[in-house]
Amino acid sequence: MDTSTFYALFSATCFTLTGLWWTVVERNPRWLREEALRRRVGSVYLAFLLPALMGLFAQIGGPESPAFWRVAFVVIAVLGGVTTVRFLRGSRLDDDAGAFARYWWVTAAVYAAVAVIGVAPGLARGVGLSPLQAEATLLVLLVAVAHALVWEFMTRHRAEPAG
Repeated sequence: MDTSTFYALFSATCFTLTGLWWTVVERNPRWLREEALRRRVGSVYLAFLLPALMGLFAQIGGPESPAFWRVAFVVIAVLGGVTTVRFLRGSRLDDDAGAFARYWWVTAAVYAAVAVIGVAPGLARGVGLSPLQAEATLLVLLVAVAHALVWEFMTRHRAEPAG
């Protein structure tokens, strides 16, 4: 699969997951009443939204305009890293966070790697990948981690029955 097709599918999928998450949250208003739960709800939202945005910028810039997507990836990765660190600081004393949420720092490390490849794309070429392929791999990791966070969140905080 070429990277253009990947990023088109990836972005659409991530935006769909963002919308699905909104629907789940809308049906569980109690999650927004408690600060700790609201933080986790927001971290899931960003875990799907930020990769979706990076995917869009990769499509806009593509191999033809690498500076465009690289700057976008760095800016969004920094935003993702900062919000992840803020989430971690706020949840470190939260006993109900679950084991996976306590290791959410992995996400900050992946965001850092996204930013590094954006700044130094030659690192990707050093391992036989194009910079867009390396970034795609990291974005897949971000979404996989997000899915794990959603799974843990949903099993710890059961959704309210519809209706």
